[in-house]
Amino acid sequence: MCGLTGCWTKKADPSLRASVQTMSQTLHHRGPDAHAIWVDESQGIGLGHTRLKVIDLSEHGAQPMHSACNRYVLVFNGEIYNHHRLRTELDERGLAPAWHGHSDTEILLAGFVAWGVAATLQRAVGMFSFALWDKKERRLTLGRDRFGEKPLYYGWLGRGNSQTFVFGSELKALRAFPNFDNPINRDALALYFQYCTVPAPHSIFKDIFKLEPGHVLVLQDEGFNHRAIKIEPYWQLTDVVDKGISSPIADEIEAIELLESVLRKSVEQQSVADVPLGAFLSGGIDSSLITALMQDQSSRPIQTFTVGFDEIEFDESPYALAVAQHIGTEHHELRVTSSDALSIIPNLPEIYDEPFSDSSQIPTYFICKAARQKVTVALSGDAGDELFGGYNRYFWGKRIWNKVAWLPPVARRLLGKGISLFPVSTWDAMKNILPSHYQTTNLGDKAHKMAYRLDRVQNLDDLYRNLLMIWQEGNNLVQHSNKLPTILDDGNIVENISESEQRMMLWDSLLYLPDDILTKVDRAAMAVSLETRAPFLDHRIAEIAWKLPLHMKIRDGQGKWALRQVLHKYVPRDLIERPKAGFGIPVGSWLRDPLRDWAEDLLNRERLQSEGYLNPTLVRETWQQHLSERHDWPHHLWSVLMFQAWLDKES
Repeated sequence: MCGLTGCWTKKADPSLRASVQTMSQTLHHRGPDAHAIWVDESQGIGLGHTRLKVIDLSEHGAQPMHSACNRYVLVFNGEIYNHHRLRTELDERGLAPAWHGHSDTEILLAGFVAWGVAATLQRAVGMFSFALWDKKERRLTLGRDRFGEKPLYYGWLGRGNSQTFVFGSELKALRAFPNFDNPINRDALALYFQYCTVPAPHSIFKDIFKLEPGHVLVLQDEGFNHRAIKIEPYWQLTDVVDKGISSPIADEIEAIELLESVLRKSVEQQSVADVPLGAFLSGGIDSSLITALMQDQSSRPIQTFTVGFDEIEFDESPYALAVAQHIGTEHHELRVTSSDALSIIPNLPEIYDEPFSDSSQIPTYFICKAARQKVTVALSGDAGDELFGGYNRYFWGKRIWNKVAWLPPVARRLLGKGISLFPVSTWDAMKNILPSHYQTTNLGDKAHKMAYRLDRVQNLDDLYRNLLMIWQEGNNLVQHSNKLPTILDDGNIVENISESEQRMMLWDSLLYLPDDILTKVDRAAMAVSLETRAPFLDHRIAEIAWKLPLHMKIRDGQGKWALRQVLHKYVPRDLIERPKAGFGIPVGSWLRDPLRDWAEDLLNRERLQSEGYLNPTLVRETWQQHLSERHDWPHHLWSVLMFQAWLDKES
């Protein structure tokens, strides 16, 4: 795992080398083992790279890397899990250069030369971002993996003849370019307050963007400007979905056997490293399955890691321990307290680089920090929910909508107000008297969240969109902002999907997964120089997942039916069958007590007014309601606080 950056300018710049060096240094945490740059001042191009050595620890894996023909220069971040197969194919077809080492970077670059970029990426299995410079054609190509595990920002600085094209693994690298002065994009900021993250292709700054997953960007020397950029997909999940739905697997036994076989292969490929390797283990379905398959293929106990909380309703560590003991791993547990959270909060704006407010960023950081003390690579269970129907909203949403859809909007509004009259603590206390299929962790938070949305939706898809959003009135919160469309506004994406649950899964895979989940894990892990891998994100597993009919994902009020059938071969049902908890922290109660002074300072009315970004009245009303416990607004307030903390760092 590494960090990459670079720039291309049309105007002669004698400080180009120094600029690329400065940009590269900001990414030291992504690659602490080696730093290098390559600059061609005559062509105005520079590439920078920081390396975390995982495969081929020798200098033969060093970057920027030049092709054997010396036409291309590559900087690469990520892993190509099937690089040995690609090397064999190049050898057998007589297309291989004289190999210097065994790094996946060298093999990928040889593929680009032999087959072209798109054809090579379609062959590759992995997670990555890269920048490829063609010296002959004066052409820059950027690329990103299919699901967006590895980030890549790009954009323009300056105007006219002074314009510079910049790119990098994190925004901090772009911001390090001299005289960066791109203003905050208020429209993108409004999106952030809806989704807790700025969704691709936008970024928090004007004229700076994220390359979307599964796409390549090409910038040619001719017409060096915004309009000259060409961005095209080399792989699209929507194509996989259409193909899967049109040719489903009907036989359950066949489906389970195929799923287990491909999962085992993915875990096997992603368990290869020249450095120590372990796994995150929460005790839930996804991480337990990945860990079980990983341990089953290992001759010695693997290292597993989890975090725990003093607040019982958020603490899954006992379940993780039970699974670890059954599987036989060497297990490590870290306790996270409010004091720990307070200690890392000042660093979150630097770690996440642009506003980001999924509060599970805190335990994610701590589990990565704990893992890095023992291993360099950790496997996770990310993407199991999106591919196999794991989120509560997939089945809760439909149940609730079916019960209230017949009510007129006024009645739904009154029902929502009635639900919100009961404090979160009352709903949490009621959990144990509800039927088992209605039980869920953090019931009070979910009840208030649902109540808030009941008078804002017209159909089930509307309900899903609202459940995914935090501040529905993002443009009311952010002053002088306009609404930007997202993938959720494009009905064409799901027009061929008849089942609402499947539509939700696709939308989640296209927005929530890359822009929230994978962003959270990448930044937290890279902050401590840990490489994370997600076996579920092998695109061949996605192909199988979308061939499974809905009843093989959601059955009897539970998600991930198919994954459970595989897991039950390795772990007893009673160790993992419980309500889904998620990976959250008790941020609501922490804001009322240990984090209150910190929050009050950032939410000061005069401060909000002088900054001029947010509606002070709306923010203060929400804060006072939360403090009084009349309503619970942890997610709304955390999003404001993370922006305020980020803004404080920027000033």
